[in-house]
Amino acid sequence: MNTRTTRTRIRRFVARRTAVGVAASAAALSLASCGVVDGIGDESKASPTKGDDITVGLLLPEKENARYEQFDHPIIKSKVAELTSNKGTVQYANAEGSAKRQSSQLEQMVAERVDILIVDAVDSKAIASGVKKAKAAGIPVIAYDRLAQGPIDAYISFDNELVGQVQGRALVEKLGNSPASKIVMMNGAKTDPNSAQFKAGAMSELQDATTIAEEFDTKDWDPKYAKANMEKAIQAVGLDNIAGVYAANDGIAGAVIDALKTAGVSKVPPVTGQDAELAAVQRIVSGDQYMSVYKSYPQEANAVAEMAVAHVQGRSIEFDALTRDNVDSPTTENVPSQLVPVVELTKENIEDTVIKDNIYTVKQICTSKYRAACEDIGLLK
Repeated sequence: MNTRTTRTRIRRFVARRTAVGVAASAAALSLASCGVVDGIGDESKASPTKGDDITVGLLLPEKENARYEQFDHPIIKSKVAELTSNKGTVQYANAEGSAKRQSSQLEQMVAERVDILIVDAVDSKAIASGVKKAKAAGIPVIAYDRLAQGPIDAYISFDNELVGQVQGRALVEKLGNSPASKIVMMNGAKTDPNSAQFKAGAMSELQDATTIAEEFDTKDWDPKYAKANMEKAIQAVGLDNIAGVYAANDGIAGAVIDALKTAGVSKVPPVTGQDAELAAVQRIVSGDQYMSVYKSYPQEANAVAEMAVAHVQGRSIEFDALTRDNVDSPTTENVPSQLVPVVELTKENIEDTVIKDNIYTVKQICTSKYRAACEDIGLLK
């Protein structure tokens, strides 16, 4: 498949997913405003299965990635309050990278009889027994961002294979579609099912257009392991022979760039990323990192809060409108899902993505260290 055809396919797919997401949110809003519940219209608010006084259990996986504390938790908390006239609450726990701790947190929330669980699994397989316990207790579970195993009721994430395609295509285009170009592939954690999807998408673009000289999985997505692996790759391939690096996320990208600089690289080769973390955006501004993938955490977090409240309150039409996709996990088929669209982030569209969506301000990005680079690309005028 040629470059133009592939690029067109990716853009059309993103556009289609955007339309689905917008349509779902619009449908849910319309249904809520009309008081339509389970197919019954009423001028007053229809009687739900449960009222506004609900408790949503939220289990997030770690704090290494800044998104969870900075965006996901506060947005979900705020949205649940908004949807329930400030009567609903969010009971929150972060596993800090420990699957064992997360299982204990889930069991505690089941014991305390939360009304619904939103789970971003540290280990998608290990959490399955906890999901079964929740199901047995009559507590529905929504898998958030990572596809947990077990009898989950719904799933919301970004289109992970598309994320990998966008990363891989960006690297291929930067390298000029040169099969002889040697790259290092730095994948995410094996325990995260998203990692396999990112890799599959990336490989669909990279395998015939580059030479993958070295490849590593990154334990727990931890940058310290990524740096150690990159040091091994530099020794094996040779610093000057590395044309580019596929880094699965921004934390890995930062570690890769650090290793390359420590090794004495004269110019950092193109390095991909994902998550649009502030440090990554600044590296993109300065030219150290080539690109990232911007995923709208506010859109994902707001949507999962809507899904959770609609499910608990028995608003099946709204819930169905928010879960128009279907995804299979290793243990459950046809899980009602929503796949949120993604955007390639480069120097050219920082203003139209993370700044426009109020993820970061120009002031946050363009600190004194990056002022000159910001001026060069027009962020400071």
